[in-house]
Amino acid sequence: MSKGVVLILGAGSDIGRACAHVFAAKGHIIQLAARDPDRLTADQADLQLRYGVSVSLHTVDALEIDTHADFVQALPVLPDVAISVIGLLGTQTKSMKDSVSAIQVLRSNFEGPASLLAALASPFEERGSGTLVGVSSVAGNRGRASNYIYGSAKAGFTAYLSGLRHRLFPSGVHVVTVLPGFVDTAMTKNMDLPQRLTAQPEQVAEDIYYAVVKKRNIIYSKPIWRVIMGIICALPEEVFKRTGL
Repeated sequence: MSKGVVLILGAGSDIGRACAHVFAAKGHIIQLAARDPDRLTADQADLQLRYGVSVSLHTVDALEIDTHADFVQALPVLPDVAISVIGLLGTQTKSMKDSVSAIQVLRSNFEGPASLLAALASPFEERGSGTLVGVSSVAGNRGRASNYIYGSAKAGFTAYLSGLRHRLFPSGVHVVTVLPGFVDTAMTKNMDLPQRLTAQPEQVAEDIYYAVVKKRNIIYSKPIWRVIMGIICALPEEVFKRTGL
């Protein structure tokens, strides 16, 4: 993979920061985009000093849809790779009782990331090269009582990435769908996660780098989740609805 420019959307997240380190370590120029990029000045300095690469900061709000086209146009250079790690877990209990919270989860995991990738897709398509990466979730593979608000948004985003990949393939632009299971991040810090099924942000970032280099279409992180979700999705509805998943 030639050394190019990598844009990270949601760069203040744990996975976003890990992606910045993985790609910077390979010599890539990094563009960090977040709602409050001032929080990333220490990360910027660390990346530049540690890896000797240029790192720029950019302001973007995933939920301010009407600003996304201008955000892309204002970038100093169109990136070669754009990675969306934007998301909001929320809580199922609150989302079921509070429609405002539910809509925020839906917009943060589907509408916002999809809009940003759409704003990047057309210039990538016109150029005829590049890779768009969307971090979705295994939660979108099948609706479950424990997280169906979050899961339905991720399901929509996964379907969007599939369609975007189909659309852009003839132009030479590649689209990667990333499906993590449990990840040890600030977003999940209060959850009792099974250690063997939980990835670290650094592992997810390495998986993303591998998928970009190898032009993978869909990857699971950890890979065991492909098997787990295959089993869950294969359960007949009459059986599934009686489970405690």
